[in-house]
Amino acid sequence: MSGTSDSRRGGEDAGAASSPRGGEDAGTGSSRQGEETGTTSSRRGGEGAVTEPIAYCLKIGFFAGIIWGFVRWLAVALNFTSVPAAFLADPWVRRSALASGYWQTVGYVLFIVMSIVAAFVYYALLKPLRGPLPGLMFGAAWWAVFYLAVGPAIGAVPPLRKIGWNSILTDLCLFTVWGLFIGYSIAFEYHEDVKRERKLAGA
Repeated sequence: MSGTSDSRRGGEDAGAASSPRGGEDAGTGSSRQGEETGTTSSRRGGEGAVTEPIAYCLKIGFFAGIIWGFVRWLAVALNFTSVPAAFLADPWVRRSALASGYWQTVGYVLFIVMSIVAAFVYYALLKPLRGPLPGLMFGAAWWAVFYLAVGPAIGAVPPLRKIGWNSILTDLCLFTVWGLFIGYSIAFEYHEDVKRERKLAGA
């Protein structure tokens, strides 16, 4: 009888000891799996996030205006071009006043606004095109609009025969590099988004 009761007590003690450990192990294992699943899904979400087009165009246009607007202001200050930094305000302001600090600042802001508009135009029309050439052509087209067509017509830019070859070549180069910055940035991000969407579709 004593042997039987001892064996029963031993079995109960072993079962009681093993059951909490088993429950703890199972709980720990399931919690680890949950954490790993959450981490994996968060990584997938981060890798597969698609860029918001409006925010990206605003950002690219803003930085294009900041960078290349400053470069153009520097070109005017160093007399590489005779077209004022505030040429976009020229139709509404006396040209003699455009050299003041106030109107140069206004011209800088207008250049940034123009760059944001250009970024949206590029995204709407040319975003699938790869390589640097579309951006270069885009910038050259904007130069042609301001220096050959609309600009002289509204008085924003003097006729080409009056501004000279230095101004023509300087502004043409600036506009083409400006267009390259906008076009290449937008096209690169667009094709990255296409890759992300394909990964999400195949996941």
